[in-house]
Amino acid sequence: MADTRDFEVLTRAHAYLAEAVAGVPEPAWGAPTPCAEWTVRQVLNHARIDQQGYGLAITGGRPDSDPFHPADALDGDPAAELDKVLRAVADAYAGLPADAEQVPTPLGPLPPSLAAAAAAMDAAVHAWDIAAATGQDRPLSVELAEGIWPVAERLVDHLRDAYQVFAPARKVGQDYDRAEALLAFLGRDPHWTVTE
Repeated sequence: MADTRDFEVLTRAHAYLAEAVAGVPEPAWGAPTPCAEWTVRQVLNHARIDQQGYGLAITGGRPDSDPFHPADALDGDPAAELDKVLRAVADAYAGLPADAEQVPTPLGPLPPSLAAAAAAMDAAVHAWDIAAATGQDRPLSVELAEGIWPVAERLVDHLRDAYQVFAPARKVGQDYDRAEALLAFLGRDPHWTVTE
């Protein structure tokens, strides 16, 4: 995976997503997820298409399908297919001019650090969804969450209200760390388990 230079949050989120996908046991692809009505396959396809969108916003083009209607099917090796997309996104960010003031994203132009954090937020939350749905012990790290919080605070309420792309924010428990609080803000129960 290419290093995204000053975009460490995106590099870490991509690694988290890749690890979660690589850790999915074969029988678990059809399992339910914290994303209501979506299977693990659909969450992976949604995340892959969203990441494709972040890369293509920079290089030109549009994803080949609608991320909000992801297929409940897999083509080829899921980890390898995801890796191709993550490499393309990382390369697109690594190729940005050092003095870029705005970066095109599916959410509109954003300053480079926020653009990378927006892509990272999408990758990281869906990595958590996949890990939680498949019983993996791969929590969202506090370090990664801290890198995502600035863009979450800036964009999520607007996206939730205007496009309903996040579930309503959940109450934050007093014992939640910053990663659990971020998941709650993004509409997840940080203690969700596959048995629910």
